Amino acid sequence: MGWVTEIDGNFRLHSAVVEVMPAGTKVIEAEAWGTSAWTKTAKISTLLPDGTSKKYFVKCTTGKLAKIHMWGEAYSAGIIAEAAPDFGPHPVGKGDYFDDLNNHVYFYLQNYHDMDTQSPPDPAALAYSIAELHRNTASPNGMFGYPIVTGRGMVDREEHWDKSWAAQFTHLLKDLMRLDLITNGPWPEYDAAAKQLIDHVIPRQVFPSCLFSSPMSRHNAFIFTVPLLGVLQSDGREIKPVLCHGDLWEGNVATDIETGKIIIFDPDECMYAHNEMEFATWRCSWATHFNSPIYIMHYKSEIEPSEPVEEWDDRNRLYSIKTALCDSAGHRGSKSRMLAYNDMLFLCEKYAPLDTLEKYDPEKDISVTGITEAYDVMAGTNAAP
Repeated sequence: MGWVTEIDGNFRLHSAVVEVMPAGTKVIEAEAWGTSAWTKTAKISTLLPDGTSKKYFVKCTTGKLAKIHMWGEAYSAGIIAEAAPDFGPHPVGKGDYFDDLNNHVYFYLQNYHDMDTQSPPDPAALAYSIAELHRNTASPNGMFGYPIVTGRGMVDREEHWDKSWAAQFTHLLKDLMRLDLITNGPWPEYDAAAKQLIDHVIPRQVFPSCLFSSPMSRHNAFIFTVPLLGVLQSDGREIKPVLCHGDLWEGNVATDIETGKIIIFDPDECMYAHNEMEFATWRCSWATHFNSPIYIMHYKSEIEPSEPVEEWDDRNRLYSIKTALCDSAGHRGSKSRMLAYNDMLFLCEKYAPLDTLEKYDPEKDISVTGITEAYDVMAGTNAAP
């Protein structure tokens, strides 16, 4: 196999991509399309054997994480297509080839959608589609995790399963902290807050009020722990591991111009998780319209918050720390690390105060200031995988 010749457009298309299309497909044009920090993307116009016009979208990349990203996205898109058929582009095929420099290129082909990526999506329609995805998916083994190794932006994610969501999330957080340390180096104050978060906030200390009558008697009271996330699976409570897109920021959500339906894409960070983790990105600095309460309000009308309901916002803040650290680990010098650190301080002050930690600063909390900025996918990007 080699390069496809005698077609229009500015994108050099390999015949391996055509091989995963329906037999007899004729390529008319391949045009570079879209922007990505680590892939080459194109819109491909074709004629099917029956004379019908058909368009595809292809993503190609090389490097150590290429196969993980491309084939992981194809796998996840298939699950989404089955659970919520109109919620994402249907996968067509995947494959690989070697380019002229003998680079091993992996690709993923999907149906093309003409999308409006600029206008905020309808809150009710988006909430319904996300809820359908969460309602219609379940972990194959009842545990939290994912059956294949996938990527997270510019970094990889280890395969890991756990029956405990608190334990699984702690594993994810520690792994990202490790990768963030490699990218951005040590920061003693941050390290101290992270340790307190993992050791005493996620599994925080609880003093039963019935055991003491004054603050001083607290020191002699029986102490037990109820994790901030572990409480979701205690005292008869249960949470179902559902498929979460994992990177549902505004750049991965659009409206299909032809049908008016909401479309999500780039599902290469999927995992079976607590459904509320889906909204971690909506609290981050790049959320310019998903940070509006109306989006969460509509989702809560579809699926009620987990108990304890009053800790929804604290869980959301905790989940957003993971998202911010993922961004920091993949983008050297990103301010997301500082924002994550400040959120750690907030949770530590609320659930496990420690005098040696710095103080939470509301002026650095975007949920207080409302200061956001559009996300630049190329800013500070490390070397492509």
